Amino acid sequence: MASVPFDKLDGHIWMNGEYVKWADAKVHVLTHGLHYASSVFEGERAYGGNIFKMTEHNERLHNSAEILGFKIPYSVQEIDDACVGLLNKQGLKDAYVRPVAWRGSEMMGISAQSNKINLAIAIWEWPSYFSPAEKLKGVRLDVAEYRRPDPATAPCKSKAAGVYMICTISKHAAEAKGYADAMMLDWRGHVAEATGANIFFIKDGEIHTPTPDCFLDGITRRTVIGLAKDRGINVIERTIMPDELSSFEQCFLTGTAAEITPVSEIGADRFVPGSMTETLMNDFTALVNPAAVKAAE
Repeated sequence: MASVPFDKLDGHIWMNGEYVKWADAKVHVLTHGLHYASSVFEGERAYGGNIFKMTEHNERLHNSAEILGFKIPYSVQEIDDACVGLLNKQGLKDAYVRPVAWRGSEMMGISAQSNKINLAIAIWEWPSYFSPAEKLKGVRLDVAEYRRPDPATAPCKSKAAGVYMICTISKHAAEAKGYADAMMLDWRGHVAEATGANIFFIKDGEIHTPTPDCFLDGITRRTVIGLAKDRGINVIERTIMPDELSSFEQCFLTGTAAEITPVSEIGADRFVPGSMTETLMNDFTALVNPAAVKAAE
């Protein structure tokens, strides 16, 4: 699938209440969302025909749009129904789900109060964000040049397209050096997250993770914290400084795409994926895809 451009995939896309053939799901070049980043999106995963925490994701989509100053003209329930309907129409069980909402092309300029708000949903087969071999040994992270901005300068609680510009730049730069991804600091110089995933560290049987005060408190992040607490593992949300990294034993990333991915190094610091990370990976798989776990037994 990786060799097929995304605009050439087969099937349908749900667009403004209708099923549109994949190749015909287009927007005009003067769409406001393209020029001024007035766009929000979600990333969701289907396991065995069920979209994990779908409603929670679609509620966040609504909240993201409101932060950017527009209202999606479909309720959360309508978006849920559209996601399920499209998953069935695509004939997929294990897939990635991408709702996206944006301002249209009725007005061109920074101000676009009268522009139509559009909503589309695409669903496709998508393997693990990182290759299986890479995931087992732990991925390598660079340290990004760009930082997560001060919440007073960017809508950090919105999953907004514009916020991801520095993520693309940072991931491309890391990949050019042979890394899988990059860890980003925030504007204060504190450890924040990876370019598209939250980050966790393990030391002395406890989990440490940055406080999400300038980046998304990910749905998978919260799920993994819950799984850890169910195991009686102490989870500490706090400020983490870069010079602390050498003191941690294990590190992993969480996200809809990344799921739980161990990290083997960040710049000069090394980590060894261990039993606690493996346990959480197994617990997460059992939660999101119990049928697959049962079939493997």
